[in-house]
Amino acid sequence: MDGLRFAVLGRVRAWRDGVELELGTPQQRAVLTVLLLRRGRQATAEDLIDALWGDEPPARAMGAVRTYVSRLLGVLEPGHVARQKSTVMPSEAGAYALPLPRESLDLTLFEERLAAAEEARRAGDPATAARSLREALDLWGGEPLAGIHGAWAEGQRVHLQEQRLTALETLYGIELETGRAAESVAGLSELTVEHPLRERLRGLLMLALYRCGRQAEALGVYADTRHVLVEELGIDPGPELTDLHARILAGDTSLAETHEPVRESAPPPPAPAQLPADVADFTGRTTTVAELVAALTAPDRTAMVVVSVAGIGGVGKTTLAVHLGHAVREHYPDGQLFAELRGAGPDPAGPEAVIGAFLRALGVPDKDLPAPLEERSALLRTRLSDRRMLVVLDDARDADQVRPLLPGSAGCAVLVTSRSRLVGMHATRALDLDGLVTDEAITLFGRIAGEERVEDEREIAAQVVAACGHLPLAVRIVGSRLASRRSWSMATIAERLTDEKRRLDEMRVGNHTVSATFELGYGQLFDEQARAFRLLALPDVHDVSLNAAAAVLGMPEHETEDLLESLVDASLLETPAPGRYRYHDLLKLFARRQAERHDSEAARDAVPHRILDFYFASARNAYQAAESAAGDHLSTPEARGTEFASAEEALAWLEHETANLCAVVAEATRGGAPDLPIAADLLLSLEPLIMSGTHLWEFEQTARLVVTAALEKDHPYSRGRAGYLLGLILHAGFRLDEAEASLRTTVEVAEVSGDRHVRAEALNGLGVVAFEHRQYDDAFTSFQQAADVFADLGSPEGQANCLTNLARAAAELHRDKEALDAAERSLELFRGQGSAMGAAKAMQYLGSILDGMGRPEEAIPYYLDCLAVFRSTGQRLREHHTLYRLAESHLRAGRPAEAVAHAEEALAIAREIDQRFGEGRALGVLGRALTEDGRPDDGRACWEQALGVFQALGAPAAADVRDLLDRAPAPR
Repeated sequence: MDGLRFAVLGRVRAWRDGVELELGTPQQRAVLTVLLLRRGRQATAEDLIDALWGDEPPARAMGAVRTYVSRLLGVLEPGHVARQKSTVMPSEAGAYALPLPRESLDLTLFEERLAAAEEARRAGDPATAARSLREALDLWGGEPLAGIHGAWAEGQRVHLQEQRLTALETLYGIELETGRAAESVAGLSELTVEHPLRERLRGLLMLALYRCGRQAEALGVYADTRHVLVEELGIDPGPELTDLHARILAGDTSLAETHEPVRESAPPPPAPAQLPADVADFTGRTTTVAELVAALTAPDRTAMVVVSVAGIGGVGKTTLAVHLGHAVREHYPDGQLFAELRGAGPDPAGPEAVIGAFLRALGVPDKDLPAPLEERSALLRTRLSDRRMLVVLDDARDADQVRPLLPGSAGCAVLVTSRSRLVGMHATRALDLDGLVTDEAITLFGRIAGEERVEDEREIAAQVVAACGHLPLAVRIVGSRLASRRSWSMATIAERLTDEKRRLDEMRVGNHTVSATFELGYGQLFDEQARAFRLLALPDVHDVSLNAAAAVLGMPEHETEDLLESLVDASLLETPAPGRYRYHDLLKLFARRQAERHDSEAARDAVPHRILDFYFASARNAYQAAESAAGDHLSTPEARGTEFASAEEALAWLEHETANLCAVVAEATRGGAPDLPIAADLLLSLEPLIMSGTHLWEFEQTARLVVTAALEKDHPYSRGRAGYLLGLILHAGFRLDEAEASLRTTVEVAEVSGDRHVRAEALNGLGVVAFEHRQYDDAFTSFQQAADVFADLGSPEGQANCLTNLARAAAELHRDKEALDAAERSLELFRGQGSAMGAAKAMQYLGSILDGMGRPEEAIPYYLDCLAVFRSTGQRLREHHTLYRLAESHLRAGRPAEAVAHAEEALAIAREIDQRFGEGRALGVLGRALTEDGRPDDGRACWEQALGVFQALGAPAAADVRDLLDRAPAPR
C-alpha cells in the first residue's frame, strides 16, 4: 500500500505517489468506498451487492461485482498478475478486503485529530484543542462520498456529516470560551442557515451575538428558531435554548465572556430602509408573488438568493420588486438597500457610485471608502457578511453592472429587475414577467378609473385592457385618462383605442407615455437588431417561425436565429416555443411606427410579399407530401419554403400554421394585384387540411376574401381557384346549395381564364353535390367530364380521383361492372403515381362498391387498409367516412356488435370536428346496429336524433330515417 492514499470526505478519490487515479464508473467507486469504510475488514460479494443496489439488484449482480473488483484491482495494483494473490486487495472465499495504514485514509486522520482535540480539552488546553479541530475539519473537501448513490451510501453520508457538525459545534464552543465571539458570528450564521433545526448551533450563535453587544439579534435568532421548529416539527425549542433565551432577555451578565473585557462601542447606524413605498393598488400576480416570496424566504439555503425579473418596459417589474421587498422585509431585519441602475437609459449608474451609496448607508464614512471598484465591492461583501439584508437593484443593464453589487453571504438576498435577461449571472430564480391576465387587468383598470364605472360595463372594459395588451403601464395610463375625463364613457375610450395607428398616441397622460418606455429599449439596439425588430412586425401574423423570419429578412437561418434570440434577451420579442417568435401587441404597433420612420416604402412593401411567398412555398410542399402528388397545377414560388419528410409532418405543419396562412392570404387581398394569384394558389394548397374537417370557418372567411378581391381587381384566375376551394369547404359543411352555386360559378370563371385544372376540379365537385342530392345520372356525367379533362391534361391523380367518384355513381345506378372497373382503374392510377393518400381514397370507394354489391367480406379489408392511412395522417373526415362504412359492412355481414363499435367511433369523430351531416349518418347506422344487436329502444333513440340532424340540414336522408322509425316497433 506504499504510495497509495484515499479520500472519502468529499468526492471519493485515490492517489498513487501524488498522482490521482481514474477510478472508473460510479459503481466501481462505490465498491471502493465499501472496502475503505470497512477499514481492512472483509466484505463479501453479497455485502457489496447490498451496498450497490439494496433490495433490487440486477439479474447479473454477482458477475458485475466481480468485474468492478477486477477493474479496481487493475487501477490500484497495475502490475498484478491474474490468478496471483493481490497484496493491495486480498480476497478469500469470495470476500474482499482493503487493509490500510492509518495515514492512507483521510477519514482515519480526521478521527485521530478529533481524539487529540478531546484529549487537549480534558487537559485544559483549549488552544491546542481548537488547532486539532481545525486540522481535522481542513481534511474535508465537500459533501462526503460525493457521487456515490443508494441507500447504503446515504446512511454512511449522514453519519459522516454528523461527525463534522459535532466537530464544528465543539470548535465554535471553544472559540466562544476563548473570547472570539466576533470572529464566530459569520460562520455560525452560515451554519444555522444550512442546518436550521440544529438547536446547539442556534444557541452558539445567540451567545456569540450577545457577547458582541447584539442582544436584539440574539433574541431574533431565538424567535426564528422557534418559528422554524413549530412550522417544521410542531415543537418548541428545548430547555437549554429556552433557558439561554431567558437569560439574554434578562441581561444576565454571567453570559458575558471573561477572557476579554466587554468594550463600549459607538451606537451602530440605523438599519437601512431604502425601499420605495409599496403601491396601494398592486393587483394580481398572486402565484408569482407567492413563488418569489418562497424563494426569498427559503429557510434551508446555503447560498445567497438572487431573484431576477426581466420583461418589457411597462410590464410592472419595478412595482413587483418593491411589493416583494415589503412582503419579505421582516425576514431581513438588518435592512433593505435599493438602487435605480438606469440600465435602459443612455446613462446607466456606475457600480462604484452605487456601492459607495450602499456603504454610506451602512455607516462607512467617506474617508474610509476605497476608490477601486474591486476594493469597494469587497468591503461591501465584508460589511454584509454577518447580516440578513435585502438588496433590490432596479432596471439593470446587464450582468456586469450587477455583479460587483452582490453580497456574498447566504443571509442576504438580491432582487434584480431588467429589460434584458441577465446572461452570465447565476440566479436562484429567473422570471420573465408577462402582462396581467384579463381579470387582473380589469381590476387594476377599475381601481384607477373607478370600480363601479368599470363593473357596470365589464365587457367594454375587457376590450379596453385587451387594446392595452394587458400591459400594466398602459392600463394605468388609459385608466388615468378616463378618470380625469368624466364626460368620456367607457365606449369613448374603447373607440379611441380601436385605431391601431393612433393607439399608442392615446396611451399618454401628462409626461407618461407607453412609447417613451419602449423607446428606451429600442434605443439600445444595434442596426441589424433594430431592422429585424421593425420589419418582422409588418406581417399580420400571430407569430413567426425562424425560417419565415429568415425569408423576410433575406438572411441565413443561423444568423437570423442569433438576431432574434438577442431580441428575446432584450425582452423585445417573445418565444412561445423553440424556433417561434412573437411580439407583445403594443410592441408590434411601436415597431411598425419605427418602420414607417426608418424604412423606405419599397422595403416595407417587400415584406408581405416575401412572407406570402414563403408560406405558399411551404404549403405547396405540404400539399405534395400529404397528397403524394406533384402539385403541377400550382404556380412555382420564389422561396424554397419548409420541406416535409412525411404526410403526417406536412399535415401537422398545416394545422399549426392555419392562423398564419389565413392571415397572409387576407393581407394579400388588401395589397396589390400581383400577390392575389399567389394567395389563391396558397389556398388551393390547403385542400388536404380541409379534408381533416378542421378550421372550416376560418378557411371559408379567407376564401370569400379572395373571391371578393378577385372580383374587385378583375382577376378570374384567382376568383376561380378561391371559388373552387370555397365550394369544397361548403360541401364539407354539408351546405350543398351554396356549394353548388360556388362550383357552377367556378366552372364558368375557369373557362374564361383558361384554368382547365380548376374547371375539372369544379366539375368533379358538382358531381359530388349531385351525388349527395341522389341525382346519380347528373353526378355520373359530371364525374365523366372531369375525368376526361384531367386525362387531356395528363394528370393521373386528378383522373383517378374522378374515377373513384364515378365508380360510386355507377354503383348507385346498378352499373356494377362499370363501377368496379372505374374503382380498380382509379386504384391502379394512384398506385402508379406512388400516391398513398390517393390509393387510400380509391380503396375506400372500392370497398363501398363491393359492399353495395352484397360482398361485405371483400369490402372490409379495403376499409381497414385505408383507415390506417387516414388515421396516420390525421384525415379525420375521411376516417369518419370509412368508419361508418365499416359499420354498414359488418351489419351486412351479420356482425351487429362490431357495427356498433365502428358506428360509435364515427359518431365521436363527427361531433369532434362538427360535421353535422356525418353525425346524422353515423347515428343512422348506429341505430340499425343497436336494433339488430337486440337493443331496439337504444336504436330508436339514435334514429330520432338522426332525424333531427337531417331535418335541420334539409338533407334527403331524413326520409330514410323517418321510414326506419315508422317501421320500428313501439318502445317498450
